[in-house]
Amino acid sequence: MLTDSFGRTIRYLRVSVTDRCNLFCNYCRLPNETLSPNNRELLDFDELVRLLRLFLALGVERIRLTGGEPLLRRNIVGLVQEIAQLPGLRELTLTTNALLLARHAAALRAAGLHRVNISLDSLHPHTFDRITQPHRLLPDLPSERQEVLGLPAVLAGIDAALRAGLQPVKINMVVMRGINDSEIVDMVQFAHRHGLLLRFIETMPVGEAGMEMADHFIPAEEILQRIQNHFASQLIPVEDKRGSGPARYFRLADSAAELGVISARSRHFCDTCNRMRLTSKGSLVYCLGRSDRMDLKQLLRNGASDAELQAAILAAVALKPQQHEFNQSEFYRPGNRMSALGG
Repeated sequence: MLTDSFGRTIRYLRVSVTDRCNLFCNYCRLPNETLSPNNRELLDFDELVRLLRLFLALGVERIRLTGGEPLLRRNIVGLVQEIAQLPGLRELTLTTNALLLARHAAALRAAGLHRVNISLDSLHPHTFDRITQPHRLLPDLPSERQEVLGLPAVLAGIDAALRAGLQPVKINMVVMRGINDSEIVDMVQFAHRHGLLLRFIETMPVGEAGMEMADHFIPAEEILQRIQNHFASQLIPVEDKRGSGPARYFRLADSAAELGVISARSRHFCDTCNRMRLTSKGSLVYCLGRSDRMDLKQLLRNGASDAELQAAILAAVALKPQQHEFNQSEFYRPGNRMSALGG
C-alpha cells in the first residue's frame, strides 16, 4: 500500500496527459504563457500505461485524466481504452473544459470512461470570455467562429456527456469576487435544472496566474451562506456523497438540489489527502501547493525495472508533505503551474 509518513493512504492519482490547452483561464495561465512542449518531452502511451499499471499494483484505485486540456492529446480515446482495462482500477474519470467533449463523449464512454468533471465558471458569454480569454489563443479568428471556443461549445459538451451516460456530470465553478460571484445562485439553478452536480471551488494561489487572482478569493462558507440566504432554506450535509475526494456536499432542505464546495484555503483537507499528481512529462508531484516532485520519466528512459520504479514511487510517497503552504505567504512560492497539473 502507498501510505505516507503521516498515515494517509494514496488511492487516487491525477494524471496530466498534456500541458496544452485551448483556453487561457485567468486563474490558470498568464497571458504570455506558452504551453507547447516538444512531444519527446511527454510520456508516450506505453510509458504512461506502464506507470499506471505499477501505481494500481501498489494500491491506487482511482485515476483522473487531466491537462491542460486532456481532449487535445492525440488518440485520447485509445488511451482511455488501454487504461480502463488495467487490473485494480475502480474508477476512471476525466476533467475537461468541454470544448471538444461533444465530439468525443460517446466514444469515451464506450472506451471505458466512467464520468467527467467539467469546468464552467460563468453562464454569461461576456463573463465566460473574460475568464477564459479565447482571443489570446486565436486572436484573428472571425467573430462568427468564436463560438467554437466559447460557452455554446461547453453547453453542447455538457449535453453530450449526459446523453452518453458519463454521470454524474460534475460542474466545477471557480468563484472569483467581482468577476463571477454574482452568478452563484444562477449556477445552482442551472445545475439543478439539468441534473448536474455542482461544486464551487475557492481560488488557489497555484502558479503565477493563481497568485495574481488572490485578491478575488471568496471563502467557501460565504458561498454557502449566500445560497442559504437566497433560497431561505437550510443546507444539510450529505455525508454519503463525500466519497474520497476533497468536496463537502450539501442538499437544500426543501428541494433535491445538491451542491459541493472545495475549500482548499479556508478549510483545508490536507489531513485526509489521498492523492498525488503525475505530470505529462513524467514527474510525480507530491502536493499541489508544494514544488517537490520526483522525475519518473528519467528512470523509465534509463531502463529502470518495474521493481525499481515501484521503489521510487514508494520513496516519493514517503516524502509527501503534511500540508500545503497556501496560507503561509512567507514560505509559499508558486512552483507549480495549474495549467500543467489539471488542478
